[in-house]
Amino acid sequence: MYSQTTRGIVVTVKTFYLDDQSSPADNHYVWAYRVRIENRGDQTVQLMNRHWIITDAIGRTQEVKGSGVVGEQPVLHPGDGYEYTSGTPLSTSSGIMHGTYQMAGEQGETFDIVIPPFSLDSPHDRPRLN
Repeated sequence: MYSQTTRGIVVTVKTFYLDDQSSPADNHYVWAYRVRIENRGDQTVQLMNRHWIITDAIGRTQEVKGSGVVGEQPVLHPGDGYEYTSGTPLSTSSGIMHGTYQMAGEQGETFDIVIPPFSLDSPHDRPRLN
């Protein structure tokens, strides 16, 4: 698991290789990732936007930006947690993802929290340092 704390908000990510959706012969590899966001701070926040940077094993990068996560913009009171699962395909057997969530505080101020870099590795290939 990968974890990062920014302004009292903890983001933890766990990845899963999806054998049943992947086709290595066609250079198609798919991972799911489960993200848990915990508000250990002292103010209520809302997740407004996401920004992902996804890099495959040969350095090709794509950015994904959008509103909320999985169609939601969760509100997290102090002590609350929120968890969701999503996924990403790559055309290589490994890669890396990282990014930020834009949060809004109680007074309307916005700030970014870090999504820790996490590795995407096929269990069928020799591990690579991403």
